[in-house]
Amino acid sequence: MAKTTELETAYRATTYRVFLPGGFADLRIGQVNETLNCWLETAGCANYAIISAYNPGSQRVDAAKNAERQSQLECDLLEGNYEPYAGENVPDDDSGLLEESCFVSDIALEDACALADDFGQNAIVYGGANGVPGLLWIEPIEEK
Repeated sequence: MAKTTELETAYRATTYRVFLPGGFADLRIGQVNETLNCWLETAGCANYAIISAYNPGSQRVDAAKNAERQSQLECDLLEGNYEPYAGENVPDDDSGLLEESCFVSDIALEDACALADDFGQNAIVYGGANGVPGLLWIEPIEEK
C-alpha cells in the first residue's frame, strides 16, 4: 500500500515501545526520548530502526500468521548479526491493533529498508545517535 495521509496519521498516532536492557522507552515520531538517548550513548550506537513483520501493506493478517512472520524477521536479523530487542507498536486509537516489532541498533539504513520491503511493510521508524525517531517510507524494490 502506498503512502497516504490516513496511513501517515495512523503511524504518527502510535507509541513505539522498545524493551531495552534495564527498562523500556516509549517513542513518538519526531520527539526526543531521554531514556533512549541515554541507552544509545551508553551502548555507543550510531543509529537504530524499528521494524515489524505484522500486517503487511497495512492489511490485517490473522494472529498465527503475524506471529510466524515476526519470528522469521527475528531469525533474519539474527542471521544478519543484528541483536534485535522486543518492541510493540501501540496505536492511540483503542480500535487499532497492537503489533510486535523489533528494535535494532546499529543497522544500516539499506538493510533496515530491505528487510521491511521483504516483509511488505509500508514504513519503518529510523533514528540516529540523537535518538529522535523519524518515519521512513519504504519504496518497494523493483524486480529485475
